Amino acid sequence: MEFQDVIRKRKMVRSFEDRPVDHAIVERMLANAQRAPSAGFSQGWGFLVLEGRDEVKRYWDAIGDAPALTSGWPDLRNASVIVVCLSNKKAYLDRYAMPDKGWTDRDEKRWPVPYWDIDTGMAALNILLTVVDAGLGAVFFGVRDQVTLKKAFGIPDEYTAIGTIAIGHPKPKDRPSPSLKNVGRRKPADVVHRGKW
Repeated sequence: MEFQDVIRKRKMVRSFEDRPVDHAIVERMLANAQRAPSAGFSQGWGFLVLEGRDEVKRYWDAIGDAPALTSGWPDLRNASVIVVCLSNKKAYLDRYAMPDKGWTDRDEKRWPVPYWDIDTGMAALNILLTVVDAGLGAVFFGVRDQVTLKKAFGIPDEYTAIGTIAIGHPKPKDRPSPSLKNVGRRKPADVVHRGKW
């Protein structure tokens, strides 16, 4: 698929068919995630990957009932792959304390924004774009209960789940989010400012 087609077709899909995703595609998504930009090549991300009906069910069982997420989209739970995208702040603080960076104090205040979360978000976007290129669908959503998720899957304390991606074969008639209709896409003139704001 041409890159512009991937960008144009990228959307959040919330209704999936109950059928597996080829493992080779999952591996390609994860390889592409690791090609995302990373400050100082810190690579402070981690991915919890759950494939197949039984493993995915463990995720839904762990996070409990999420009516805000699944209300109106009962086929969301048919997604055959779950990828939890996790960031690791310590990896960045450690990396920037190395001799070539020289911030030996590991002071988090040196960071104007949390690049550990930003870089993990870029890795998540690489997964979403790979999904489109493979002719699949996906939705990215937040994780409300970090403690329960970490406990259920043995995730180390230094990691924070920035979001989960549910991936699968989209149903032909996925109902779009009401936000598209209620808010719509902003006009370029409202978000692009050339030369000055």
